Amino acid sequence: MKLSEKITIILGIALVATFVIGLAWSISTGLAGFWRGLPFWFIVIFCLYLLIIDSLKALRNK
Repeated sequence: MKLSEKITIILGIALVATFVIGLAWSISTGLAGFWRGLPFWFIVIFCLYLLIIDSLKALRNK
C-alpha cells in the first residue's frame, strides 16, 4: 500500500471522527442535555470503533 493511501485513510478517520464527535457534543450540550444525548454517544463510539477496525484491516492486508 502506498504512503498516500495510508495518509488518506488516517485523514479520513480524523475527519469523520471530528465531525461525528462534534455533532454528539453539540447534541449533548444543547436542548437534549447530557442524559438524552448519551444514547447518541454510544452510537458514535461504536461507529468510530468499527471504522478504525476496518481501516486497520485494510492497512494490514495490503
